[in-house]
Order: sequence, then structure tokens, then C-alpha cells
Amino acid sequence: MSPPEPRSFGELADRLQRPASVAPVLTGLALPHLQVAETLAALGPVPCAALADLVDVTGTESARGLGAALEALADRALVWPDGEGLLRMAAPLPQAWDSPLGLDAPLTRLLADTTSEELRRMLVALGIPSPGTTKKHRLTALLEHHSDPERVAAVIASAPSSTRNLLERRASHRGEQAQSQAHFLMFRTPPADFEPSVRWALERGLLVQDRHSGYESTRMPAEVALALRGAGWRAPFEPVPPVVRTVSVTSAEVDREAAAAATAFAAHAASVLATCSAAPPVLLKSGGVGARELSRISKAAQCDDIVVRLVLETAYDAGLLARDGDQVAATDGCDTWAEREPAEQLTALLHAWRTLPLTPTQARGEDGKALPALAGTPPCGGCPQAREGLLAAAAQLPADRGVHSPAELGPLVAWHRPLAEQLSQDTTPFATAIREAELLGVVARGALSPIGAALRTDDAEALAAACERLLPTATRAARFGADLTAVVTGTPSARLAALLDTVADKEVGGTASVWRFSPTTVRRALDTGRTADAIAADLSAVAVGALPQSLSYLINDSARTHGRVRITPAACVIHGEEPALLAELVTHRKLAALGLRLLAPTVLVSRTPLDKTLATLRAAGYAPVAERADGTVRVEKTRRRRAAAPVPPPLPGQRRRSVPTVTPVTVGLSTLVARLRAAPPILPAPDPFGTGVPYGTDTEEIVAGCAKNLAYSDVRQLAHAIDAGTAITVEYVAASGNRTVRTLSELVLDPPYLYAWCHLRDDERVFTLSRIHGVMPG
Repeated sequence: MSPPEPRSFGELADRLQRPASVAPVLTGLALPHLQVAETLAALGPVPCAALADLVDVTGTESARGLGAALEALADRALVWPDGEGLLRMAAPLPQAWDSPLGLDAPLTRLLADTTSEELRRMLVALGIPSPGTTKKHRLTALLEHHSDPERVAAVIASAPSSTRNLLERRASHRGEQAQSQAHFLMFRTPPADFEPSVRWALERGLLVQDRHSGYESTRMPAEVALALRGAGWRAPFEPVPPVVRTVSVTSAEVDREAAAAATAFAAHAASVLATCSAAPPVLLKSGGVGARELSRISKAAQCDDIVVRLVLETAYDAGLLARDGDQVAATDGCDTWAEREPAEQLTALLHAWRTLPLTPTQARGEDGKALPALAGTPPCGGCPQAREGLLAAAAQLPADRGVHSPAELGPLVAWHRPLAEQLSQDTTPFATAIREAELLGVVARGALSPIGAALRTDDAEALAAACERLLPTATRAARFGADLTAVVTGTPSARLAALLDTVADKEVGGTASVWRFSPTTVRRALDTGRTADAIAADLSAVAVGALPQSLSYLINDSARTHGRVRITPAACVIHGEEPALLAELVTHRKLAALGLRLLAPTVLVSRTPLDKTLATLRAAGYAPVAERADGTVRVEKTRRRRAAAPVPPPLPGQRRRSVPTVTPVTVGLSTLVARLRAAPPILPAPDPFGTGVPYGTDTEEIVAGCAKNLAYSDVRQLAHAIDAGTAITVEYVAASGNRTVRTLSELVLDPPYLYAWCHLRDDERVFTLSRIHGVMPG
């Protein structure tokens, strides 16, 4: 439950009945759970027996599946039995389907605006005696008739053939709300002008005229459609996952392959972040790390582009990388991370991968265009669910069995999470998510590894233990060969990798890394101020055995030629024909600030730029002249001073604000219920605004006094966003009557107004509190 935490069971129930609470839960449901929920959305409140009859629960396994689905829906406060034995749904849940099971609304809802006289005429056409003169009695009689499939079938059997054919086509239609032929042929026509086949059905309540649309159309009640589909029709229900081909695999084989993949990824991650630390990738003007920078990092770190993307996204989410102007730079946390053991490094990246609101290795958009990494795309609720579905699917495989090929995990993921995000770049379902899991060692040999099992249960201690068991400790020694190479098996420690990167070029990375020495690489180390003896001593300290003679010769030979040509910095050069005059300038006390240095009897260099050196020498009583680059004397001309044109202020709307990322502290539903039960009752608080409800903070009281259209829980959410400085989404009705949904941040309360940065308009806006009709988490 997102903040603010509810103070009572009434507020908790109100929050759970909001669309913002219901919609995110749907993406975490398995296929049979969604199928049961859709069936209930089509039928409305019904007994469990009627639900079981419609989904054809005949065997033990299907009955067990229905019970598990209802239990899962009840655990999420989506479906529950009432005191009358009917299954009730959360109010927003039916809105998830435009036409559940291809059915329209029940007869009760469609006949809500029908007059009592119209109901009487329908009963007369059906040959049913009118039970009374009130609308309630007549509607009850019509509902009783239409709820009996046999009686409805008998009426349709007596219909003209054109009407019967029309109704049968409409009943078998699925996927979108059915419309009659009159919908396409007539506009704003009275019922009497409908074509005869439609009019016959309208007179008997088999079709109902839609009075709310801008044109006249008809709708078929759900009871009529079900009667026409026949007694043998059943709603789709798949309580058992699809059958996939499996092969025998031992736990030792899974551990071995998972360890190899995880070790290689940890080593690649260290190389990628070391590359980013030495040369931060530059962001595109449109945002994100483009293909050129990804290629550079991939080449330097000796790994594939998919690994680079996975490391960048997970490291950024873990706080190891951050945007710094037009670059992505390593943070102080990255330095701490680099000093840890490979198991700890991988654990941090795995935690980030599990909850990432995007697919890190997505390289193509829906239009097929290449996507940059770290592009800051909007959060995707279905992306984490794809990983959750993958973990759930792999966990359900039989013991000591793995799928025949990784692609066969796709249908299982689709069964466990039907609403998970499927990428257009995937040639098979969820291929990208499965590949990421293989690279991280979460899935190995088609089965869930110990790393994946710990990740699925979200057990931090178990995950750390699994990574520590499978991944070796960092290697702190290297084997140096006579071919001027250094080989490190496993993941090198940060100190060893930094040392070898300074003196050699990395050629191969992964489970074993290879560095090669050359005169160029040794000179690179000498350029940092280190001596040949220091380099040899550092390498000897990490060597397995003695350094090869060829490497020692290379270091000494490179040192002998190093520094034979020297370059000194100089802002300008002073030269003349009198050595004594130049010697006098060097020793002149008033000229010491120029930083003069004698290179030859007639040549001086100055650390101060030319114009300032020229002015200082003239102030000291000398008469120098300035030269151009070609050696000719520079003629000085007096320039008239002109004021620079003022810089125009930014136009309205040019300023763009960033929204601080706030991670809300969430509370589990069971924990919250236990806390509410143990809490003392809320005592009445002062109510100066006459709201009739006690509020806990001044902000809540002010908002409640101005925002009269908001419920108690909405007032608390909006007040919490104002006090905590977090973003919030509101339903706002403008003065023109237009209703919009806007995400707001940087909230400033000034009753009766709310000043905020509107993400819809990308500008600051002023909102009237009384026009806010709903509040959802940002």
C-alpha cells in the first residue's frame, strides 16, 4: 500500500476500490485468474455454482484450479463472497474489459432508462401477464423470463428468419461491443423506424435501444447472448499451464552453468563500469547513450552490446551511474562497488534487474528504430511482470527437469503473466527477458538456478548466499607469460585490474581475462610518473612466480628511451639579441609573478599570456614589442569599446524542470491490516471547515475545506503529496467542463489554489482545488 498509510479500515476499503489500486494488480495475475475475473465481469454477482457451471468445472483438476483462482482474487481484494452467497467484485474491475467474453451488459443495466410503459409492451409481446403497474414489478418479470435460457430460445425460435439470423450473428460476435445493422444505416431514428428484423427483437427485449450514443444503435443483453450460444457453450478456462518439452538436468549441471554465466557477467560488469569511469559516455541530444558510445564501451570492455545495455541500466538503477550534464558518470558508490567481491557486485545488479520498470536490453522500438540506452523511457508496468512470470514459470517445472530450449519458456511465461509486456523485437514470446535471465545466471540449462529461486522469493539473504556459493572470490594474482601476456582466471580484483589496465591492453574478458604488454603500454605507465623499478615491483607483487625475463627487458628498454624529448608549457616566448638583458629579466623581483624561465641565452619562456607579460614588462620600465605568429611585429591599434547586447530573458515555457525521484515506502496489505487492528480508535479532531471528518494534519484540513469533490482518502493522498514533495496524478475538470488526467509535481498550496508543475502541459499551472475530482498516486 503506497503512502499515506490508511488510518482506518474504511479508508483502506475505499483505497482498494479505486481504479489506481485495481489496475496495477491485474498485470500480476495468471491466465486462469484473469479468465475467472472476466467471467464474473460478464455475469455480475452470481453464486459460485453458476460460475463453475459456465467455466465447465467437471474434473478434480479444473475444480482445484477454480478454487485457486478465486482464492488468488480474494487475496488481492478483487473478488469475495457476500452474505447472500454471491461472488462480488471490486467496483473498477469490470472496467478492465470493454465486452467481457464478447458479451454486452446485463439486462438490468441496459433497461435502467426504460419506462414502465415500454416494459409493459415488451411483456405483452412476449405473452407474459403484467404482474403490476410499477416499473419494478414489470422489470422483475422480464428479468425472470430472460434469465431462463430455454424460454429465450423458444421466443427466438418463433422469430422471423431474418431476425433469428441477426440475433445469432450478434450472439457469436466476440472481441468488441456488437452493433446492429441499424448502427451503420440509420442515425437518430425513432424505434418505430428500425428495420423489421431489428424492431421485432426490440419489442421483446432481445435487443435494447442505446439512448446514450450520439446515434441510434442497439445492444444485446448478456442473458440473451448466452441463451443463443446454447447450453453447451463454456467460458474459456485454462487452469493448467501449457505442456512443454523438457529434458533431464541435474542440479549440479544447473549450478555449473549458472556459475559460469554469473561469473562472466560480473566480470563484464566490472569492465563496463571501469570503462565508463575512465571515459564517461556522452548522451545524445535527444537523451540516452547512442549506438556509437555503446560500440565504444563494448569494444573497450570486450563484451556484447546486450551485456553493455544490461549493465548500464541495472547500474544506473542501483546508483552506480548518474547523469552529469551531457554525460553519464560513475558515482562514489561505483568505487565502493568495485572494491567488493564478485558475488556482492552481482547481488546489487540482480536486485536492480528484478524491479526495473523497463526491459534493459530492448534495442528496437515498435517502429523498428534503434533505441538508445538510459533513454529515460516512461515506466512500463508489464516489463517487471515479464520477469516475474519467467521466474514463476521456471519454478513450476518438475524437479530435475529443464525445458528443451529456452524459447519454450515463452508460452509458460504468457500463461503466468498474460498482461506482461511482449517486445516487438522478440522473435519468440519473451525472448529478450529469457536471454537476460540466462546472462545473469538466473536461468540455466532451461531450469531455475539457485540465484533465480532466491530472486523469486525476494529473499535478500538467500540471494547473497547463492551468489557467494556459485561465484568465486576475486582473483588477486596473474600469470605472466614469456609472450608478454598476463592471464587472470575468474574475476580480477579492482586493484589487480587497475594495475594491469595501466601497464597493458586488455584483449579478452569474461571467465578468463588476458592483458598484453607492449612498448606503448609500458610508456603509458611511465607517463603517470612511475619508474621502471616501481612498475616491476608492482607486477612482481601480483605475479604467480617470477616475472618473465622478456617482460623485464621490455620495461627497462622502454624506460631508457622515455623522456629523451621534453616539452614544457609556455604561454608566450621572449627572445632578444642581448643575453645579459634576458638574464636581468629572469632575476628581476617585480617580474617573478610572470614565471620566466631561461631556455637559452637569448630565449625565455613565460607562464603568463602574451598581453599580460607585455604590460608587466612595460610597467617595469622595459620597452618590449609583440610579434605575430609569423615573426613580424604586431601593430597595436586602439579599439573603441562597445557594450555587449543584453541577453534576452527566456520565453515562457522554455524552462524545463526535473522531477525528483522519490521511492515510496510501501507497506504490505497483511502488515497494514494487523497494524490497523492493533491501533487504538481515532478520536475526533477539530473540524473548522465543517467537513464532518477528523483530519490529522493542517494540510489535510485546508485541502478538505477547499476540495469539496474529494473523498476522505483522496484528501489524505493529496495532502501527503504536498507535504512530502512527491508527484501526484489528479482528475481535473476545467472551467470549460473538459475532464483531464494530469500528473503534478512541485506542489505549493495557496488556498483555494494549488500551484504545480503540470507534466501534461510541461509548464507551471494554477489549479482550483474545488475542480479536482480524483487523486491517484503519481
